[in-house]
Amino acid sequence: MGGLQPWHWVIVIAVFVLLFGAKKLPDAARSLGKSMRIFKSEIKEMQADSKPDAPSQISSERVQDPAERPGGTSTQAAPDPSSDKRTA
Repeated sequence: MGGLQPWHWVIVIAVFVLLFGAKKLPDAARSLGKSMRIFKSEIKEMQADSKPDAPSQISSERVQDPAERPGGTSTQAAPDPSSDKRTA
């Protein structure tokens, strides 16, 4: 009793034929198919656009300035205080 039996499908099809007419049903099905293809392509495009953003955010978080590394160690040489040309 929970599912649609074959005679239920016959009634549903008959209602569609009465509502839309036999000539308009193929056009309606065709336009529905086009709409579904467009919808699927837009969803794929949105997913493709969001995928490159996620790895670039992760990689930018991993790259740190050497001075910001834990322990404060830096691979860059510190400026020589004796080369400062300012006078007091």
